[in-house]
Amino acid sequence: MNEGVRRRGLLTGAGAVVAAGVVGTRSSGAAVPKEPMFGPVTIRPGDARYDGLLRGNNFRFVGRPDEIRVAGSTDQVVRAVSEAVRAGRRVAARSGGHCFENFTADRAVRSLLDLSPMNAVGYDARRRAFAVQPGATLGHVYRTLFTGWGVTIPAGGCPEVGAGGHFAGGGYGPLSRRYGSVVDHLYGVEVVVVDRDGTARAVVATREADDPNRDLWWAHTGGGGGNFGVVTRYWLRSPKAAGDEPSRLLPAAPREMLECLVTWSWDGMTERAFTGLLRAFGAWHERNSAPGSPNAGLYAILMPAHRSAGSFSMVTQIDAGIPHADRLVTDFVSEITAGTKPTLNARRIMPWLHATTWPGTGEPGDVISRRYKIKAGYLRRSFTDTQLAAVHHHLTDSAGGPNAGMLLVGYGGQVRAVPPGATAVAQRDVVMKAVYETVWTDESEDAANLAWVRGLYRDVYADTGGVPVPGEVSDGSYINYPDADLADPAWNTSGVPWHTLYYKDNYPRLQRIKARWDPLGVFSHALAIEPG
Repeated sequence: MNEGVRRRGLLTGAGAVVAAGVVGTRSSGAAVPKEPMFGPVTIRPGDARYDGLLRGNNFRFVGRPDEIRVAGSTDQVVRAVSEAVRAGRRVAARSGGHCFENFTADRAVRSLLDLSPMNAVGYDARRRAFAVQPGATLGHVYRTLFTGWGVTIPAGGCPEVGAGGHFAGGGYGPLSRRYGSVVDHLYGVEVVVVDRDGTARAVVATREADDPNRDLWWAHTGGGGGNFGVVTRYWLRSPKAAGDEPSRLLPAAPREMLECLVTWSWDGMTERAFTGLLRAFGAWHERNSAPGSPNAGLYAILMPAHRSAGSFSMVTQIDAGIPHADRLVTDFVSEITAGTKPTLNARRIMPWLHATTWPGTGEPGDVISRRYKIKAGYLRRSFTDTQLAAVHHHLTDSAGGPNAGMLLVGYGGQVRAVPPGATAVAQRDVVMKAVYETVWTDESEDAANLAWVRGLYRDVYADTGGVPVPGEVSDGSYINYPDADLADPAWNTSGVPWHTLYYKDNYPRLQRIKARWDPLGVFSHALAIEPG
């Protein structure tokens, strides 16, 4: 159960990558809320602080930059990347450090920009929107919005993820089926970009139709971090919100959440019962994921762990204030568990903040075992029988360990109400996200764990070249769960490029925006958008 909760915390909203870049000096744009006085701080090898600030959340990746620049303001970010440009040093920016790949820990990165002190959350009366800096963790964002105004955003369930990368990649979480993706509430961004002459400036871009910088805003509604510039601020306001009363400009936060935990033992679990359970979970989401569905407020994660874990679980959450919330959960659980015998079926009601900010969730293992590999895919419908057989085979083989498994995450609902071109999140007609993972401790275990999760993923998508090619069942993957294997012909034999899997028809527009706002190509990583 504890491991399942850790997996849920990691993956229900982990933002994969923060905006990264290399820039010059000159700041422009509208006024923003006053920033706290911190930094800048420059830390180099040999400093007692260096090793402590070097690693992100995934210990598989450790860079060795010439310097770690800790910034506390937009001006400090401009100055830091300006110096890096002049010196010819590649820069990567990090907020929460939860990147699943090595985008900020690449050995080619010579200047690591730490944005964690930029963590302010507040209301900007001039823009009638809530301002969030990239270093603010989701837990801090939730607590501040709730405490000050009783509002929230439909972002992720991991309280330690930084807003910087999570927002830019199109974050989602327990309230997304009800309120959409977090970027559906994104009003504007402040981004440090580089002009063709190598000069840096801070640009404000909003969703206003007459904003000349609107395309830069659009690129940050699911285009992923590290592609266009360094995000130094987000502004959030729901699209149809009117007036200047802050408590009416974002969704009201639930007062309490009802959570139900169901657990099954692998003992006596037949292949037929197991695949039937996964099939039922998918079928329910096929029928109950339209915008405005009476069940759109219900969010569930099925977490099939490897047989060696002994058991696996499903967590269901719903705003306890929704009419008949308890009955909705009961009906859902009854349908999913039909034909199986759970060992636990318990529920509880807890305050909203307990469910979203409680410490101890969001870390993939303890302080030592933070090596992991995550792969993902969107689902437009349930897995096929062949795919379910592949899942069962790998979850019951002798190669996987107790910290290996997968998740089926409920999606759809209000997310599907937004056209695929309205934001950079192209996968709107989907009902679930599938996540494949393994977590381990020592570097000596790397090869075995990578082989296991890659084998599972390849076999699930064997009919489409080892990757979730958009079609009747699959719909590509989620950029906040980046997977460099999708760009590797050894693992992607589909002939469909990685950028189509992540961005589909939105990629050409993202390329044009890249060419305009990063003409020198200074923002780069393993899955970076190429200028078009």
